[in-house]
Amino acid sequence: MCPPVDIPDSDAALLAECEVETFRAGGPGGQHQNVTDSAVRLRHKPTGLTVTCRAQRSQYLNKMDALRRLRLKLVKLNAPPPPPRRATRPSRAAVERRLAAKKGRAVVKRLRRPPAGDD
Repeated sequence: MCPPVDIPDSDAALLAECEVETFRAGGPGGQHQNVTDSAVRLRHKPTGLTVTCRAQRSQYLNKMDALRRLRLKLVKLNAPPPPPRRATRPSRAAVERRLAAKKGRAVVKRLRRPPAGDD
């Protein structure tokens, strides 16, 4: 597992650890989106994590949103891994109880049928 990553408290310090790339956001948004480089891609140099944000028309707002997303990814990266899952299977007694109940339901249904007529 990777050693824990030190996450700076301030946005400016975290931004200093990143490569910032701006580009034109594609997709719907009209003429304004076609002429401004408002989309932001942050690449965290120590870990290699990449975050892209192009939701807003403002480059500043996209940068703040990308920093928030990067911070969440770094916290998730530092979290301990979940414990391994253990395979479980029902006990022999539980299987026998289930089969006995199934057999009992079948008997009850069979008794509900009309009697076979011997003509």
